[in-house]
Amino acid sequence: MPERPSWAAADVDLQRPNAARVYDYYLGGACNFATDREFAEKIAELVPEVGDAARLNRTFLRRVVKFLLTRGIRQFLDIGSGIPTVGNVHEIAQRAAPGSRVVYVDHDPVAVSHSELILRNNDRAGVVQGDLSEPDNVLNSAVVRDLLNFDEPIAVLMIAVLHFVPDELDPHSSVVRYLDAVAPGSYLAISHATPDPDPGRLTRAAELYRANNTPFVVRDRQQIAALLDSTVLVEPGVVYTPQWRPDSPDDVGDNPERSPFYVAVGRKP
Repeated sequence: MPERPSWAAADVDLQRPNAARVYDYYLGGACNFATDREFAEKIAELVPEVGDAARLNRTFLRRVVKFLLTRGIRQFLDIGSGIPTVGNVHEIAQRAAPGSRVVYVDHDPVAVSHSELILRNNDRAGVVQGDLSEPDNVLNSAVVRDLLNFDEPIAVLMIAVLHFVPDELDPHSSVVRYLDAVAPGSYLAISHATPDPDPGRLTRAAELYRANNTPFVVRDRQQIAALLDSTVLVEPGVVYTPQWRPDSPDDVGDNPERSPFYVAVGRKP
């Protein structure tokens, strides 16, 4: 049994890989255990570019927040926010617009406890322990209601989380519920794993997650676009991660599909 670090609560299972901690490992974080790293390397054997894909997701998040700020958005609901690392939403938003308010949501206790620690002196940001597929619990939580004004536009962020919601939980209905709750002019930003570049490898990687009792569903471009069907897509639409409003054309590269994720941003009319 590995020694329990001070940041891991007693109910955190040190023996079983956890999706949030695996993602933290891909991003170069320190909030992961040997079992998470071993699992991450198994995935990397099937999808060697998975670490790069995670980092590209992070840079997409940064670009999205900056874009939304230019559209006047000052409220962010980051669902499936994961374990905090450099470039959190509140850091980006509040640096550019100090009055911005941010609520993070994650079901993982390690992610929540770290977020609470980081935000302890920030009265414009908070964290909720909750699940994307239980929107009413999230939307009615005290932190969300205290920090966010639903009469004004809100950016709902679902970065690298919807592929953990199986079809039987009907992720489309959850997305619609969040969009129904926010004001016109709000935005939804998503990134989602896809098998389109190489169906065999991504499907086998998803099977590894499911064998670890972690739902993982890779969806194609049409299925991912359908998640935003109640919004007006922002150009360039549903594209591979590097293709969404890159800082420089050089950032796209010759093979953007090497990041097996589609990303998109939609505006609620």
